[in-house]
Amino acid sequence: MTQTHTDHTLRAPSSETEAASVAHHTGPEPVDGPASGIGPAAPTRLDAVLARLRPVFDRIAEGTIAREQDHALPVEPVRWLVDAGFARLRVPTDFGGDGLTIPELAEVLVELAAADSNLPQIFRGHIAFVEDRLQAAPGGERDSWLRRFAAGEIVGNAWSETGAGALGTSQTKLERRGDRWVLNGRKFYTTGSIFAEWTDVTADRDGEAVTAIVRTGQPGVAISDDWDGFGQQLTGTGTIVFTDAEVEDAHVALFDDRFRYQTALYQLVLLAVLAGVAAATERDTAQAIRERTRVYSHGVASLVRDDAQIQAVVGEISSVAYTARTLVRGVAEAVQGAADTAHLRDSDEDLAANVLAEIRSAQAQVVLSESVPRAATLVFNTLGASATSRAKALDRHWRNARTVASHNPVIYKARIVGDWSINGTPPPFIWNIGTAPTPS
Repeated sequence: MTQTHTDHTLRAPSSETEAASVAHHTGPEPVDGPASGIGPAAPTRLDAVLARLRPVFDRIAEGTIAREQDHALPVEPVRWLVDAGFARLRVPTDFGGDGLTIPELAEVLVELAAADSNLPQIFRGHIAFVEDRLQAAPGGERDSWLRRFAAGEIVGNAWSETGAGALGTSQTKLERRGDRWVLNGRKFYTTGSIFAEWTDVTADRDGEAVTAIVRTGQPGVAISDDWDGFGQQLTGTGTIVFTDAEVEDAHVALFDDRFRYQTALYQLVLLAVLAGVAAATERDTAQAIRERTRVYSHGVASLVRDDAQIQAVVGEISSVAYTARTLVRGVAEAVQGAADTAHLRDSDEDLAANVLAEIRSAQAQVVLSESVPRAATLVFNTLGASATSRAKALDRHWRNARTVASHNPVIYKARIVGDWSINGTPPPFIWNIGTAPTPS
């Protein structure tokens, strides 16, 4: 398959030594000051994108708690982001996009997650479908999608089904009826679709696993906001019912033709959400402590901000936030490496890059699925019982982190990493959930 975006310098580590270096990479080199005689570094492509988006992120952050308390879906914030070009971040500049690399995209996602952790997850399906189109063969169909993204059209996700469906199968059916395809079925966990013009659906077509890209605004598509999780409540992760929904011929593809590193990319988005939650936890905890005037008689300072015990707890939270962002950067570089080799599909280089991307994403998940929810709990060790006030909504950080960490159960990822480390067993690139077959 043809790679369509190569304007970057990052790649997957080629050895464990280099991988260790990547894992400790902390971001751009310090900017040279006047004493160096060199002057400030020139603004980068990422700098330009963040300068455009940060005012939107600030506006989003202002309403985060109110939306959480009112269970108000972030319809307007999604539109603000789209209007600011969020749908086109990975689209090549030749098609009207920003041409960001995956590591650059990850930096943007972490900042957005710190403003509102729901928003990056809403765009998770869109990010993956953009990547799929970037790796598609050049031609009119691919190009039309890239232009749609540049114009602000977004794509949600509709893969998962509840109930007793067998592993590796879909109860959603795509059938030919006359001169058109029609889709019938029910999906859950349809993150982002309620906000989107399109949804990316997995379906069965006469025993073949396919994907169908479906317009959400047609009469045959009914989307409900019935997700009742205690965290990430505003991602629109609810039910879609398809009733003779129409699908264009060009919008049906074999599932096996999807880009191989998709699982690692999906996980990267969730890791960026966790990193953003950790950053928000540090920010909100530090602010609450700075503003607090009441102290306990058995504390060790006359101001909470000067209490060494409190400082140590915030130091733990800050360290988790730093670790999370650093791990996200390392995973993003590994995923970029898989993107770089996608045009060499099934080559040794491509397989090695995909293994590394999957392993790095799993390793980071094992660490962050434990450390970020714990950090979001530590905030309550620094404040009094008033910190549990619903008006403060500090509990949202733990609820959101715990919900994100519950995706793609971490115990299986730990085993996969261990098997790879001990035996060199490659990880699965795609996995399914469903009912196991009954032994005959």
